[in-house]
Amino acid sequence: MTTVATADIETSAIRKVCLRLVPFVGLMFFINYLDRTAISFAGPNGLTADLGMTAAQFGFASGVFFAGYIVLEIPSNLALHKFGARLWLSRIMISWGIVAALFAWVSSIQGLYWLRFLLGVAEAGFFPGAILFLSQWVPGKHRSAVLALFYVFQPLTTVIGAPVASLLLMAHGAFDIAGWRIMFLGVAIPAVLIGIVALFYLADSPAHAKWLTKDERDWLTNALALENANKGAARHASPLGALASGRVWLLCLVYFGFVYGLYALAFFLPTIIGGFETQFGIKFGLFEKGLVTAIPYLPAAIVLYFWSADASRRGVRAWHVGIPAIVGGISVPLALYMSSPVTAVIMITLTACSIFAALPNFWAVPSRFLSGAAAAAGIALINTVGNVAGFSAPYITGMVKDWSGSYQVPMYIVGALMLLSGVVIFSIFGLFRPETSDKSVPNAAAALE
Repeated sequence: MTTVATADIETSAIRKVCLRLVPFVGLMFFINYLDRTAISFAGPNGLTADLGMTAAQFGFASGVFFAGYIVLEIPSNLALHKFGARLWLSRIMISWGIVAALFAWVSSIQGLYWLRFLLGVAEAGFFPGAILFLSQWVPGKHRSAVLALFYVFQPLTTVIGAPVASLLLMAHGAFDIAGWRIMFLGVAIPAVLIGIVALFYLADSPAHAKWLTKDERDWLTNALALENANKGAARHASPLGALASGRVWLLCLVYFGFVYGLYALAFFLPTIIGGFETQFGIKFGLFEKGLVTAIPYLPAAIVLYFWSADASRRGVRAWHVGIPAIVGGISVPLALYMSSPVTAVIMITLTACSIFAALPNFWAVPSRFLSGAAAAAGIALINTVGNVAGFSAPYITGMVKDWSGSYQVPMYIVGALMLLSGVVIFSIFGLFRPETSDKSVPNAAAALE
């Protein structure tokens, strides 16, 4: 087979993966992120008042999700490796959809705590499982672009989800039900439906994909097998080897800072925007609050895509992850010192762009030296330790806000941790050999053009 023919097969195979798998798994991720952050919309729109919650209690309820999530993260990802992504990701999605629907009937703070914990248990393994699943479909030089296409769905969750959540909240009083209860039910039902569809739509590997031609299946299977073989048996071939790796633990620290910033922003941004009414004397309607909350995330989705496309062309470099971390670390506390809602939202937008520019490129790094069960364990460990921030960010943010009376000190903490992530990634990136793309073969981003 000629080099040109092989290049054509590669381009066609990557295009099909991008068009068939990434949007569907991205939709699953969209629903996943919307369900776990729905509490951020419910909080300032009736939930905290109806249940009589303080900021610290709301923060704990937001963060306790990650307690159950963390406990079962690694076992869930190893189960995915054993049973296959199609079955396991579908099981996860249907489970969390059922739990998410129960929020519509919560009647106490303790009940809310338990449901948030159970939601974390149900969702455990989805995100690292989705990362692992997509990583097993494309060779390394295409991985950053494919993960970027997947990650675009996270900021779009707020761009689309915030107005949708606002519309559901505006149904307050229908059937004598509070708007925030209607919203929880409205975002839960799609999880169950898409989870059922996933059972029939997904394939576990290129070898099982009937929508690829034989040449495309053979090329993907051989390219991925060769890549895994080149990683070598000594390079964290076992789950225990990955869990004992110093590089893996340093990446956990980097990811901790990103997740801390991500969830401090996600869970408290609607509340902070609600505070604009007092700070600047401006009155927002419920739907307007949803639109303002969505503003930072549309530019974030655009920046994410183009920043990651550059990383795919050049190969991921330290600055693809480190520079956004530093910019985000500086911008997040400055947002609270702006003199108008417009400038405050601009600074928050800069922070959101920074976080989402870094994340997909960060996730291209672990697959450079982990494969098989070791990849399942290592990626799950990074996500598990990083997601300790998922619990601590909302709880510490709420607790410190109650103590200090404002969000200034909590946002300084966010900024410091993101700056630390930037410093650490620059310090350790020399441990990883930069990937370079073959300029003669289009990358995954170009395959869509």
